[in-house]
Amino acid sequence: MKPQSAKAKGRTLQQWVCQKISDVTGIEWGKDKPIESRPMGQSGVDVRLEEDVLKVFPFSVEAKNCEKWALPTWIKQARQNQKEGTDWLLVIKKNRMEPIVVMDAEVFFRIVKKGGR
Repeated sequence: MKPQSAKAKGRTLQQWVCQKISDVTGIEWGKDKPIESRPMGQSGVDVRLEEDVLKVFPFSVEAKNCEKWALPTWIKQARQNQKEGTDWLLVIKKNRMEPIVVMDAEVFFRIVKKGGR
């Protein structure tokens, strides 16, 4: 796959994540909005969230759309890019597969305990 195509796949997943966060929070997303997909190649989290968004969605989001998965490496990256006061969240996808969320198990169980079914 050409680098340009790979970046387009990644950008599409980032935008999907932005839309989902917007749906959950009711806060709009897009360029120069409180929820924004970070341009390819920039350092830091893949989805930029302003403080108002982080109050209701306290996650530092990394998104990976690849055919070959490197979970340990991606988790390490997510932890390195984690903003203070947030939990890391990894959204991964590959062709013909729905996106999957990977997160720390303790965080998952804390969330379920607070407001689970």
